[in-house]
Amino acid sequence: MPKEQPFVFIETCTPRRVLELFSTKWTSMVLYALKCGTLRTGELQRCLPGISKKMLTQTLRELEADGLIDRTVYPEVPPKVEYSLTGTGRLFIEPIEMLYDWGRRHEGLLGSLKLRRGKS
Repeated sequence: MPKEQPFVFIETCTPRRVLELFSTKWTSMVLYALKCGTLRTGELQRCLPGISKKMLTQTLRELEADGLIDRTVYPEVPPKVEYSLTGTGRLFIEPIEMLYDWGRRHEGLLGSLKLRRGKS
């Protein structure tokens, strides 16, 4: 008789969906950058050394589609676009800060790992 499948192996379980959200390198960093307030695209790019304009645009679109950030376009020439966290986006800051804090506390361990991912 087969055992019941663990909760996290079910495709639609919440923890798995959260992990999928953070599976891309820039998602948590963009959310973290917006934790202090509203930023324009150029400001975000300066906060995130190494992110290409294309990757930033893609990440912002995905976060907006997921309901984690708001995009406000002002009718100016040139167009002014600002990004800010939604209420749901602000809820994601707590686990991001916990992960970042864990990483700082275990810097030596992480430095010894041969991580091959995250080179996007």
